[in-house]
Amino acid sequence: MYLIAFPLLLIPFAFFNIVVFLLNMPLRDEGKSAVFTIPLASEATFPPVFDRSMPVTLGDLIVAIGILLLYVELIKSVRPGGKSMVDHLLSLILFLAMACELVFVPRAASPTLFLLAVLGFVDFITGLSVHMVQPKPVFERAEQAPLRQASGPS
Repeated sequence: MYLIAFPLLLIPFAFFNIVVFLLNMPLRDEGKSAVFTIPLASEATFPPVFDRSMPVTLGDLIVAIGILLLYVELIKSVRPGGKSMVDHLLSLILFLAMACELVFVPRAASPTLFLLAVLGFVDFITGLSVHMVQPKPVFERAEQAPLRQASGPS
């Protein structure tokens, strides 16, 4: 697999930065910036009547993509062989980058970036926890087999 040493949470973090800094788009303007709406029923009736809707903003979409990619990261960390220390180091660097941007860049401070930083922290801690509890192979030296005497006609 080619994505072994690539932190997948970099994708929603990069998308967040593109939206905030390059496109100057709002992430959570409830009425105006809805990417799509999800129809909801107000009561349990038959047939169902969908008379309400929930807007999904760009920030919500970025966090949802991050959650799905976190699932893939967790699958990567628990497979046989697991994540290497390079993967853990990259996850830590990505988490620190998200946290530093949240704290030190006023324009980027938003609930979306906070949730992405939380996802980065969960990715780092879970990968490390899984790495600590996975059984390590132990190789022991076996005793050398006794040499066989060559038996032949004498």
